[in-house]
Amino acid sequence: MERRQDNLNKQVTHRASFNVGVLKTMNPILKKLAKKIKKKNQKPSYQQQQLPSSNQEISQSLDENIKNIKEALGNSGDVVVREFKMGAPSQQKLAIIFINGLADKDIQGSFIIERLMSNNSENESDKLQSSKQIYTYIKEKILAIGEVEDLNNWKKMLQSLVSGQTLLLVDGSNQIIGCSAQGGELRNITEPTTEPSVRGSKEGFVEALITNTSMVRRRIKSPNLWIKKKKLGKITQTDVAIMYIEGLVNEKLLNEVNERLGKIEVDEVAGANTIEEWINDDIWTPWPMIFTTERPDSVSGNILEGRVAIFVDGTPDCLIFPSTWNQYFQATEDYYLHWNVASFLRLLRMCAFLITLLGPSLFIAFISFHPELIPTPLLVSLTAQRQGIPFPVFIEALLMEFTFEILREAGVRMPRTVGQAVSIVGALVLGEAAVAAGIVSSAMVIVVAGTAIASFTIPHYSMMDATRLLRFMMMILAASFGIYGIGLGVIVLVAHTCSLRSFGIPYLTPYAPFIISDWKDSIIRFPKPFLSKRPRLISQKNVKRSGNTHNLGPSPRTSTMEGNVTKRDSDET
Repeated sequence: MERRQDNLNKQVTHRASFNVGVLKTMNPILKKLAKKIKKKNQKPSYQQQQLPSSNQEISQSLDENIKNIKEALGNSGDVVVREFKMGAPSQQKLAIIFINGLADKDIQGSFIIERLMSNNSENESDKLQSSKQIYTYIKEKILAIGEVEDLNNWKKMLQSLVSGQTLLLVDGSNQIIGCSAQGGELRNITEPTTEPSVRGSKEGFVEALITNTSMVRRRIKSPNLWIKKKKLGKITQTDVAIMYIEGLVNEKLLNEVNERLGKIEVDEVAGANTIEEWINDDIWTPWPMIFTTERPDSVSGNILEGRVAIFVDGTPDCLIFPSTWNQYFQATEDYYLHWNVASFLRLLRMCAFLITLLGPSLFIAFISFHPELIPTPLLVSLTAQRQGIPFPVFIEALLMEFTFEILREAGVRMPRTVGQAVSIVGALVLGEAAVAAGIVSSAMVIVVAGTAIASFTIPHYSMMDATRLLRFMMMILAASFGIYGIGLGVIVLVAHTCSLRSFGIPYLTPYAPFIISDWKDSIIRFPKPFLSKRPRLISQKNVKRSGNTHNLGPSPRTSTMEGNVTKRDSDET
């Protein structure tokens, strides 16, 4: 018993010494880990981190304020300072500061400087005893500017200056007047380049945010059309406008949009594409998940359905969501054409989409794996054309597809005066030379050219680009497994598309889920009187947008003229 007790005491002592040793070893590591956690918790968040800038307070000295503003902007050469004196009775010393190219000099000269220098209100001389009174007098009775604001915060003042406002400084006052006199050279409103139309509006968005929102205002003259502005980008401070119709938009959708925009933490928002990638539901899918357009009539139509639009200053593209796969095959021109013509064109676009996606892959599968599916005379002709071709049909198709994509990209990047001619001539010359040299067959040139032409019938560029990329995947599957590979690829693609959602709305609406009421404006466009309801999943408020359609149909045979003729005949009788 004593020996067992001694062994237990030795074990306890050994374990205690071991634990002490472990604690001594781990103690420095734990201290370092605790310091790192504490330092990480004390580190300011992304929104709290600020770039180095002047922290000067707005002084009552005019010269000191001018000096501080110049230093805060690095004495930039485009910062213009104009000092002058106010007219009678005060002869107060004033100055305006603006950035050359962002302000309208005509507005400054006519409505700010001229009115201040030519002021001769002698009867006000007794009232203007202090700089504060002069400041109030200038703001309320002299400035003929539609929008002015008091700037008593240094950061807000600098932000207003770089945003294009003209600053009016009064000597002796620690407040600055911000005058809305933005201007400069801007692009005129022209027809959109990516969405041309034969009928309908010829207006397209430009890079100025206020111009783009005003074009939509002209089409929707409703006080319920609300616009909320934000600034995104820590450095760029880009103006972003959220547009929707109050009473039609789903509140959950609006909250989701604001929440996602609030999570954007970047230094720069260079354009709409930056926001598109940050708020996208699935960035890995090849399909476009946010609808983009350059047409104000398209934005108006989507907003009236209950969607939300986002405008970004500096880009002519407008983002619209939620978006569905069906939207990308509907052109704005469809609503300016007769319903049967518009329906035919939509069916034509769907067929062209299938040709673009599956055309080359079906040709590869039939030639390589399933020649028995080709009619015998055509098979004999294709076999004769392929005599002497050194490459398999898959390599031949890849070669032609890459060549055409290079020509397409070269035509886009080259100057417009020669780009189209070079792309057309290059395609003809290279195609004919390749056939004559025995590199490719004539049938392959026809398939690739037909596929390329069919891709241009898709109205929206983003969907066309996605289809072009998926075409190569289908070609690889066709070269590996034949028509079974194409079927497998189509099944996977459809299943993937069914799984997508855009701000909570299924991407394949109204096909999956199947909503029969929304089919009236899908593949076939019904007459407008029958489009009496908004899309069911988009807007749950004020769903009805037109009157009853039970009175529609052929008019009665007894018109007014027939009634008059009948009455005259009866009178003669």
